[in-house]
Amino acid sequence: MDPVDTARKLMKDRFPQARTAFLAGSVMTGRRTPTSDLDVVVLLAGPPAPYRESLLYQGWPVELFVQTEAVWHAFVRRETAARRSPLLSMCAEGVLLVDADGLGVTLRNEAQRRLAAGPPPVSTVELEDLRYALTDTLDDLRGCPDAQERMYLVADLLRRASELALLVGGHWLGGGEWLSRRLAAAEPALHGRLAEAAAEAIAGTADGLDRFTTVVEEALDRAGGPLWAGYSRG
Repeated sequence: MDPVDTARKLMKDRFPQARTAFLAGSVMTGRRTPTSDLDVVVLLAGPPAPYRESLLYQGWPVELFVQTEAVWHAFVRRETAARRSPLLSMCAEGVLLVDADGLGVTLRNEAQRRLAAGPPPVSTVELEDLRYALTDTLDDLRGCPDAQERMYLVADLLRRASELALLVGGHWLGGGEWLSRRLAAAEPALHGRLAEAAAEAIAGTADGLDRFTTVVEEALDRAGGPLWAGYSRG
């Protein structure tokens, strides 16, 4: 069945009392794969919300995020402080399945406004901590003689450099595939160079490792450069 039709049938079967609901996730985009699931945010007036559940429904894997209005706002505050926006994205960009009392339109408008405003700016202390961690891990990679350990260091540096670039640019963070997508949208050239060089470095070529460290250094320079000697925290 069509994902939207399936999600609407799920709502009628499981949540006829829902105030509002959104269908989101990769299944609604050109990135849909055979393993894509239905991400459904459901707002109820009260119990049994809040809870989260994974299930199979008519052949579809489904992730349910069942909340109340108060819980939704609490999650949004937590996400905003962490500079990660899965719930905001689902409600701002997803399909509005149900809107019994106007709450859906209200939350969608708020989610769109918050996403457009961007995350809180990174503080000087936070930026110094990130620069120090990236500098220290980059030094570990340069001196690492073990091929297997280098793979883990490259993966860690790829994540750290990507997050640093997003934070310096005032962009939302993401995890896993969404970190790649966020950076690709915000800094496509840097994203391409980081991903390609990381693949070469993991493959174990000397040139690939040099190219990767060069691109990581570029991300570090955008944030103020390396920081190690003189770094101190109470």
